[in-house]
Amino acid sequence: MMTLRAKSMAIVAPLIVLGGCAGDNELRIGQGVGVTSTLSACPSVAIPDNTGDITLFNPASSTDASAIDVVANVTNLRSSCNEASEKIYAVATFDVQARRSNASGARQVTLPYFSTVVRGGTSVISKRIGSVTLNFADGSYRAQAQGQGAAYIDKVAATLPADIREKITRKRKSGDVDAAVDPLSDPAVRAALARTSFELLVGFQLSGDQLRYNVTR
Repeated sequence: MMTLRAKSMAIVAPLIVLGGCAGDNELRIGQGVGVTSTLSACPSVAIPDNTGDITLFNPASSTDASAIDVVANVTNLRSSCNEASEKIYAVATFDVQARRSNASGARQVTLPYFSTVVRGGTSVISKRIGSVTLNFADGSYRAQAQGQGAAYIDKVAATLPADIREKITRKRKSGDVDAAVDPLSDPAVRAALARTSFELLVGFQLSGDQLRYNVTR
């Protein structure tokens, strides 16, 4: 599974500030130099490549444009997170917008979706399957519904160790050899960031044929 990499940790190459107060991710001159980092244990939320839309055909064995029955896509993805306790609770809410090719008659269409927690961009920690039901009114081509994915994540596993955090945030004097060195150039820092990086991914639960259609169309 290809994922959208988006860990919400604002750590970038240091910038030298010649005067005034330094903001996040800037080197501090005068009071000592260091990176002020904004780190969150909450997972980033994203839609994996090629899973944000689904196409139903009639007949199901055809993939011709003339056989397209219903097309739906995940949109308006938003997230909330509570990291106040030992278990982080993250929620991803999204809308499903759909269009059908024939507006005759009222119709109900149920589509499956997944919510998956991935660690370090590659390791699947958990996966849940849900469904969203679209109700097309008679004479209407369009319908919309809302879905939700949620997950608990161990806060300890999603928190940087103290020694790694110190490497990133410690202040350095302007004359220090490593004053202008990006902390992310340290392999140990990069590895620790990967271990504590979690993503909550949501998308349609596609069949093999549906996924191939999305990839190759």
